[in-house]
Amino acid sequence: MGAVALPAPRHEPLRASVRWALLFGNFVTGWGLMVVVGTLNDITRSLQVSVSTAGQLITIAAAVVCVGAPLLAGWVAGFDRRRLLTLAMLWYAAGHALCALMPSYATLWPLRAATLLAAAVFTPQAAAAISFMAPPAQRGRHITFVFLGWSVASVLGLPISSWLGESFGWRTAFVAIAAMALIAAGWVFAVIPNGVKPAGLSARDWRHVFTNRVLMAMVLVTALSGAGQFTVFSYFTPYYRTALGANTEQISLLLMWFGAFGLVGNMVLTRVIDRVGANAAVAATLALIALSMLLWPLATTILGMAVVSIPWALGCFASNSTQQARLSIAAPALAPALLALNTSAIYLGQAAGAASGGWLIAHAGYGPLSWLGLGWLALAIALSLWVGRRQRALA
Repeated sequence: MGAVALPAPRHEPLRASVRWALLFGNFVTGWGLMVVVGTLNDITRSLQVSVSTAGQLITIAAAVVCVGAPLLAGWVAGFDRRRLLTLAMLWYAAGHALCALMPSYATLWPLRAATLLAAAVFTPQAAAAISFMAPPAQRGRHITFVFLGWSVASVLGLPISSWLGESFGWRTAFVAIAAMALIAAGWVFAVIPNGVKPAGLSARDWRHVFTNRVLMAMVLVTALSGAGQFTVFSYFTPYYRTALGANTEQISLLLMWFGAFGLVGNMVLTRVIDRVGANAAVAATLALIALSMLLWPLATTILGMAVVSIPWALGCFASNSTQQARLSIAAPALAPALLALNTSAIYLGQAAGAASGGWLIAHAGYGPLSWLGLGWLALAIALSLWVGRRQRALA
């Protein structure tokens, strides 16, 4: 499984403005993904559906993106990334604006699913573009930097969504995301250079990806860890209100607290990943998440929840970032396919987690959620350690 060098870029060197534009695009993408989590209470009230039914907005959309990401990766392979990423943000803007106009759950969920196809394009193709433009020795740092946007979405987007949903309704939060997506589209178009086209992948390349056990195991780690997290994460706001008795302001503060430590974790990862290695970084982030899951039942007060959630927050977005970097470093020439599959795995994990968590709430309440999440995480950790051993054996 030797790494194949990417063709050298034939455009101007990577500029800081490019990194920041892609970071902002990921912020908007992450905010749009998490908006249902933040506004779940108002969605259930406004559309008159149960919490478990409303939570399936995450499951349904994630399932569509899971299938769409690798298919779209092949279709957009020849697109100039400047135009592709701009169009993805314009689609995201239009989709969220239209979602805000939907009168019922039955009309909202299919449009929500279609809207998130833009995320299936933007997230992996932004990573592939920065991987293509960055010097090989700095590839891990640059990929994790643009994924800081997801941490910022947790710091700002998730609590803002919660506050907007509780104060003005979920539709206002969707309109806010639409406006931010328009800004992202303009910024990306203004600073991304023309001619950023990672090499297209042949059918033989795709076969190599799908038949390589180590690479596919890496992707599966993402799905398992996502399932573990979203078993609980999807239901943060109703859990905080029901189990802890938190009010609107306290829920927003808990979400902002979680996001702030998520940002810290990703910033630390950006500085150390090229030094400690991606395998060690993945192991550390997953262990932090599992620790919070293990301690979750002890958090019976708002203060206790704030303390218990710190390890999870430190590892949450950092784990996705380091997985993206690990895949890009393992096989740079296959990065567009691997990052598309990894995005698919992210959404597969979210769908599995939200669905299993919703079923558990409907049948047993909130109590067992963290134990199910911990079970998913244990599988992810075991598989990730196997990947590391196989890579060392093949080196």
